[in-house]
Amino acid sequence: MRELLRNIKLFFVLFPIVLVAQTPKADLSQLPYEELKELFIKNDKNKKIQLEYANAYLTKAKTGNSNINKARGFYLLSLLYKGEKAIKYLDFAIRFSKSTNDLKFPAYAFSRKAYELKEQSRYREAIDNFILAENSAHKNNIDFYFDVKYSIALLRSEELGEVAEALVLFKECFNYYKDKEVRTPQYSFAYQDVIFALADAFKALKQTDSSTYYNKLGYQEAIITKNEKYQYLFILNEGANHVLKKNYSVAIDSIYKALPKMIAFKDQGNTLASYYYLGKAYKGMGNTHAAFQNFRKVDSIYTISKKIIPEFMGGYSFLINYYKERGDKENQLKYINIYMTIDSTSQKNYKQLTKKLNREYDTPHILLEKARLIQSLEKEKTAYYIAISMLVILVITVGGFGFYENQLKKKYRSRFDKIMQQTTEVLLEETLAPEVSEKNPSNTSYETIGIGQEIVQQIQEKLALFENQCGFLDATITIQKVATSLNTNSKYLSKIINEYKGKSFVQYINDFRIEYAVVALKKDYKLRNYTMQALATEFGFNTAESFSMTFYKKNGIKPSYFIKELKTGKIN
Repeated sequence: MRELLRNIKLFFVLFPIVLVAQTPKADLSQLPYEELKELFIKNDKNKKIQLEYANAYLTKAKTGNSNINKARGFYLLSLLYKGEKAIKYLDFAIRFSKSTNDLKFPAYAFSRKAYELKEQSRYREAIDNFILAENSAHKNNIDFYFDVKYSIALLRSEELGEVAEALVLFKECFNYYKDKEVRTPQYSFAYQDVIFALADAFKALKQTDSSTYYNKLGYQEAIITKNEKYQYLFILNEGANHVLKKNYSVAIDSIYKALPKMIAFKDQGNTLASYYYLGKAYKGMGNTHAAFQNFRKVDSIYTISKKIIPEFMGGYSFLINYYKERGDKENQLKYINIYMTIDSTSQKNYKQLTKKLNREYDTPHILLEKARLIQSLEKEKTAYYIAISMLVILVITVGGFGFYENQLKKKYRSRFDKIMQQTTEVLLEETLAPEVSEKNPSNTSYETIGIGQEIVQQIQEKLALFENQCGFLDATITIQKVATSLNTNSKYLSKIINEYKGKSFVQYINDFRIEYAVVALKKDYKLRNYTMQALATEFGFNTAESFSMTFYKKNGIKPSYFIKELKTGKIN
């Protein structure tokens, strides 16, 4: 039912039609290859002009000694002929493209040659070329690989009646195409073609519900993509499906909707199918005369085309019995002879092709599948060991992280306890009142810094007052500002703090701020509910980040942890 569609598909997949027509030019071989190809396709109504473009393409390829373009040129010529002449040109296309590693050739040439051989009922040779096409496409054109797989499935289903075997291949194709952009011109035809094949196969296997499912799916896709022919093909197929369901009136209605379109499309195979299922429907309704008329039309089409698939041979059994019941031995014998001729050819082809397919297609694919399974199991085994290794690593990592966290908590807790031990519960100002000098001044130290003893002592006394008054909490404080307030200069102040405090000015200020913060947080529980930014402002820092970083640098823990522990310990 789908052979004509496949030939049309192959033609349009290979060479997309351009929108603007052009007429032949004087020196055609000077045109680019792509333009020659487009002109060839655009003039598909005029074989004479097409021949000029094909010859120009081939001439250009020969002049340029381009093997792949010679192959394409011979392929174009093959499209203009049928039978042996087409096969001859296809053989040239195969010959010139075999070693080119092209994405399309020689796979396309093998496939089209297979169709030509199939038309001549040379099925064994057709199978050979389909297999060659599949093998060639599998290397570098996976789309066409599944196109050829479909063709092989179609041959098995329609020519050999091996529907169950074909169904497996159709499903593979469907699973491939369904993940593509199936409503684009690139894939819509192939996708709907495969859906039709599935619906037809399920119908042949009398799995009518599955057939209906795919007929509906295909019809919806055909509507969306505005593919009129497929819309009516799915209507026809569902009509045939209703015959099997014994919904004869519904079946006849659907088939009569599709039949005029099949005739208009000159689809001989599906016109024959329409008459066959009309015959079956009328037979089911008990309308013998109408059944007879439709089965006779099936025979008329076969007489002209000499082509019929096993699915439609049942009509001859009806015709034989019809004439037998009427005592018309002449016509009875006529249809017996026709039936036996078809059956004999079918049986011969079936035996030869089944053996060939089993040996040359099924067995290699089974072996390939076996290899894939072994490879898959090895991958799963490897994946299992990797998973176990990753799990062990994860356990060790989690365990290590847990141990690290536990150790860190212990370390933080130890630091917290140390801070608590160092800080006594006394008045804040007393806690922060240092001695006037943290070092015993000597004449040597005075000489070292180059400042007189009297000046050093005066500045230290003023610094003590500055500390007791918490001057360090001023967020805008600078060494110049403090020096001015102490009636000295920043140079003297810096030297004294470095020598007698053992720190830089910034460290000196920040240490006081943090010591003040620790005591304040211990004494005032309200402060523990402040935000970090509010605390930073409270203790003379401009940002929460600088406060937190300075606190951690001095105490080894962050203020957030210190506050949390204070709250947990309920220290008020």
